[in-house]
Amino acid sequence: MQIPYELALGWRYTRAGRATRRNGFISFISGVSMLGIALGVAALIIVLSVMNGFQKEVRDRMLSVVSHIEIFTPGGDALPDPARTIAEAKANPNVIGAAPFVSAQALVARGEDMRGALLRGIDPALEPEVTDMTTGIDQSSLQALTPGSFNVVLGSELARILGVGQGDQVTLIVPSGQVTPAGTVPRLKQMQVVGTFNSGHYEYDSTLVLMHHEDAERLFRLEGPTGVRLKLKDLHQAPEVTQQLAHSLSGHLLIRDWTQQNKTWFAAVQVEKRMMFIILTLIVAVAAFNLVTTLVMTVTDKRADIAILRTLGASPRSIMGVFVVQGALVGVIGTLAGLGLGLLVACNIDVIVPAIERALHTSFLPKDIYLISQMPSEPQRSDIVPITIISLILAFVATLYPSWRASRVNPAEALRYE
Repeated sequence: MQIPYELALGWRYTRAGRATRRNGFISFISGVSMLGIALGVAALIIVLSVMNGFQKEVRDRMLSVVSHIEIFTPGGDALPDPARTIAEAKANPNVIGAAPFVSAQALVARGEDMRGALLRGIDPALEPEVTDMTTGIDQSSLQALTPGSFNVVLGSELARILGVGQGDQVTLIVPSGQVTPAGTVPRLKQMQVVGTFNSGHYEYDSTLVLMHHEDAERLFRLEGPTGVRLKLKDLHQAPEVTQQLAHSLSGHLLIRDWTQQNKTWFAAVQVEKRMMFIILTLIVAVAAFNLVTTLVMTVTDKRADIAILRTLGASPRSIMGVFVVQGALVGVIGTLAGLGLGLLVACNIDVIVPAIERALHTSFLPKDIYLISQMPSEPQRSDIVPITIISLILAFVATLYPSWRASRVNPAEALRYE
């Protein structure tokens, strides 16, 4: 099959032979443009993959404490019929676990130290069905959370702040006090610390207190759990399942999924990711529009060749096609090279970053400062495909004006001094 001469000439000009000093310089500029596109595409893929990895790590740590969906009453009172609510929730095929809980605010005191805390009453037998937090708690500590014992498990940071450990006593101060002739007196309860947990998320490690839900109900004078926590097959379907449960559950209940609980954080991450995409795309755009310089110089150098082709019957559209092919090939090669380099680095960043840290004798993510000590990376098709398409479009657009200039070359003027 005969290859169209536009493609053959475009490929020949892309290789830009070094027969003369001028052709060699054009080849250098073309190579720089190709390298710029490749580095821009690779940088985009690497940065967005690392941001995806950080988002996934933080989300997984957050979901080790927070359930996928929570069902509770509007006023924070006890559920009217917890067993029926759990049964109706489990009827949804996307729900794979359910557990009752009690959630309330309290103060935890140890001597003169006092801290605000989020008290969560759980069922130790059912809690592993809805969160992964119990995997980080010693089983003996979890089994010690029995009804009537008033034992608690503290977040590691909260225990450190209060200076307590396993076996120590803390005082729990409940906001709703007892009315006496001397006035309202806060209710106090001595609790024994039977263990600590470390979720890797400072907000929860510094505020969360776990105890058996029946003890929490007695402490806050409730007739039952204040809500039900659910775990789904696919956490990304939480908003859809929330809408389904809103129509299937009986009673006046509120339903909240994990994206609503941390809406501000996830919105901030998406804005940051979008801005990084725009900023790094400008790098690709600068590299792509370097093609304009390359093609303008090529058109100026090949004016005689263009004139000869025109006298042999080549149409302006064909001449334009030759230089569009040249620029497009530079864009395609640069984009594919950047795609390969970006995926190579993104998929092996867990090996590359430690090697750089050892070579420089430094640590990019110190364990005592950051929650994550290793650089995470998660390349996603939803990022890679738009990057590739945008890079190719920018390279193609950059070829249009020089190619149009080439198609407007007058053969008589070009051959006058040849």
